[in-house]
Amino acid sequence: MRNTAKITTAVLAAGALTLGLSACGADSSDTDGPLIVAASPVPHAEILNFVKDNLAKKEGLDLQVKEFTDYVTPNTATQDGSVGANYFQNKPYLDDFNKKNGTDIVPVVTVHLEPLGLYSHKVKKADDLKSGATVAIPNDTVNEARALKLLAADGLITLNAGVGNEATPSDITKNPKNLKFKELEAAQTPRSLDDVDAAVVNGNYAIESDLKPSKDALILESPKNNPYGNFLAVKKGNEDDPRVKKLAKLLTSPEVKKFIQDKYAGSVLASF
Repeated sequence: MRNTAKITTAVLAAGALTLGLSACGADSSDTDGPLIVAASPVPHAEILNFVKDNLAKKEGLDLQVKEFTDYVTPNTATQDGSVGANYFQNKPYLDDFNKKNGTDIVPVVTVHLEPLGLYSHKVKKADDLKSGATVAIPNDTVNEARALKLLAADGLITLNAGVGNEATPSDITKNPKNLKFKELEAAQTPRSLDDVDAAVVNGNYAIESDLKPSKDALILESPKNNPYGNFLAVKKGNEDDPRVKKLAKLLTSPEVKKFIQDKYAGSVLASF
C-alpha cells in the first residue's frame, strides 16, 4: 500500500465507483471468466500488468487490472463481487478496515514491501544524530507506529513491550538521544528534510522525492516477517478460486521477483 491511510473516503464516492464497476457486467464469481483485480497504480498495477503481459497467458489466466487511487473502493468492490481480488494493502490496514466495515476480506499471498526508511540531509548515519535532534514521523495511526518501531529496531528508542499498531511517542520508554518528534502527514515527511534532523519516509514518497531507499536510507525496513507487506486479497471463501491460485503462483514467481528488483532497485522489495 502506498501509504496506509485512515478510512475517510466519502461513502458516496466509493459507492459510485463500485456501481461503476458493477455496471461493466463482469461476474467475478464466474471462475471461467476473467479475474478482475483492483490495484493501486504504483507499484501494484505495474506488477500485475507485468504478469498480464508476460506470464498469465501461458498459465491460461485471463487477468484484468482495474486501478484505483483510494483505499476504500478496492475492498468494497472485492466484498460485493464487483472484482475478484485486490492488491494494494497490508495486514494492519486490512484488519482495521474489516473491523470498521464488517467486511470479511482475507490475504492470499504477500508479494512485496515498500520499505519505510529514515533519511537525513544532515547526518550520514543514524548514530550521528545529536542529542535533542528532531525527527519527522508520519502522523497517521499505522505509519506512526511503524516509524517508531523502525527507530526502536535500530536502538534509537525503546517502546513499551507489546506495543501495537497504535503506538505514539507517548509509548517510548527510553530515548537516550532525547529525540524530539515532529508529527506530519506522511506526504510531508520528505519535504521536511531541510527543516528537521531526520525524517521517517514511506517508500512511495521517498521514490517521488528522488530518494533511493536502498542507497539513501540511514535505516530501512527488512521485508523478512514484515507485517506491512502488501498482498493479494479476496473475499473469504474465494481463496480456492483456481484463477486466484494461478495469480498467487505468478505473483510469487522468479520472473516477478526479477521484475521488482530490476524496476524498483530496492525501493520496492519482494517479500517471497
